[in-house]
Amino acid sequence: MESPKVADLNPWVSTLEPGSYYWCSCGLSTGQPFCDGSHQGTQFTPVSFEVSDSKKVALCQCKATQNPPFCDGSHNNLETS
Repeated sequence: MESPKVADLNPWVSTLEPGSYYWCSCGLSTGQPFCDGSHQGTQFTPVSFEVSDSKKVALCQCKATQNPPFCDGSHNNLETS
């Protein structure tokens, strides 16, 4: 099984407006944390999620979260080289 690329060790924190979003699960997207189709040819697929009200979110960029697309602090347990 392939491992996703760690895009960043910090979450992406911003306010999202209501709508549909696609979170990058592979880490290859140039528009992190959102999918730009770079996963094509890999085993990864984007994670779709809905925002019903304008709200501040922290989206995972290390790709190790157990609660995709949201940061759960897993980046604190990753080894850096």
